[in-house]
Amino acid sequence: MALAEICGLQDFDTFSNEAPLQGDVFNYTKNFENNMNLGLPPFPKFTENLSHLSKDESGRELKIKFDHGTTTLGFQYQGGVVLAVDSRATGGDFIGSQTMKKIVEINDFLLGTLAGGAADCVYWDRVLAKQCRMYELRNRERISVAAASKLMANMVYNYKGMGLSMGMMIAGWDKRGPQLYYVDSEGTRTPGQVFSVGSGSIFAFGVLDAGYKWELKDDEAYELGRRAIYHATHRDAYSGGIVRVYHMKSTGWVHIDNNDCMDLHYKYQQQKEDSLNEV
Repeated sequence: MALAEICGLQDFDTFSNEAPLQGDVFNYTKNFENNMNLGLPPFPKFTENLSHLSKDESGRELKIKFDHGTTTLGFQYQGGVVLAVDSRATGGDFIGSQTMKKIVEINDFLLGTLAGGAADCVYWDRVLAKQCRMYELRNRERISVAAASKLMANMVYNYKGMGLSMGMMIAGWDKRGPQLYYVDSEGTRTPGQVFSVGSGSIFAFGVLDAGYKWELKDDEAYELGRRAIYHATHRDAYSGGIVRVYHMKSTGWVHIDNNDCMDLHYKYQQQKEDSLNEV
């Protein structure tokens, strides 16, 4: 009942007697008129009552904007593009999941990473997958990575300032070879060779800056991504869980492996002790 009052839908079940049934249905379902457009909430009084959601019954401010935490990275090298991510989803100090999949397979030659609001990123990646498939059907060829990233930037820019929280990388392989773009909810779209996004990115960049070079071999690139994410999970409380590694090749993406960050901790610690003993 409380949700119905906030949305102005007390009489939704009986509909208004002052307007035809068809008109009422249209007013409450405007978002479905064009399924390519998310639109605003379909409730007529939702916007004007939205301010009440930020305070409790005593008028005190409620903290409903949770802090986000994650670590994702991607880099180009001579063998393609490597993406590596953690799997911890948090809301403030609360760990919501340790198995969140933060790499989305848009199609066989496109991958997207998630950072920010999990629901926002997953939803818009699914919309992008639909748009890319529609392009492929209409033009009888795969969409380029640049065009896919531009589609995403244009879509989210329409909702700038409306609460979206996204910072994603889009990686793929097209006629121009391997491509990597950063796109966020502010409409920013930037091509590059090395990116890391999330609360643990400062730690990941420390490892990437030390070990990255274009001439990396495949196994070296996988290990660099793996190690960078591990160090971020070790230092950043909002990152953790499973370290996932993907490789974008000319034949499409390949899932390399999943490793628990605790297993990696003991593995790297043992390697460190062995190297000290040799000295």
